[in-house]
Amino acid sequence: MIITLLRLFFIAVLVSMLGVTTWASQRVALWDIMPGIAEQPWFVATLFDAYFGFLTFYAWVLYKETRWGARGLWLLAILLLGNIAMAVYMLIKLFQLPTNASMEELLLRRGPATP
Repeated sequence: MIITLLRLFFIAVLVSMLGVTTWASQRVALWDIMPGIAEQPWFVATLFDAYFGFLTFYAWVLYKETRWGARGLWLLAILLLGNIAMAVYMLIKLFQLPTNASMEELLLRRGPATP
């Protein structure tokens, strides 16, 4: 039951983020807002908050993934795409599990770790 709910949640996150990103990019290009907005203290604080959240999530990805190539690609994806990449990662992991899987099966690494 929890796996199904998490699948639905992360599908909603992915669809919402793709929708709001598309909506925003159709109204103004990201590079057009940078000169003025970067001076705003709340923009800077929000950016720090978001990226620390991305890196916190990545700490789990670093643990979960055993191959350095995958670790590097997921870091790049998370830093560039944020919650879009995080939702995709979660959906991949969630759809690899049966619907009756436990949270431990989702959260913990499976198989031997490779250095």
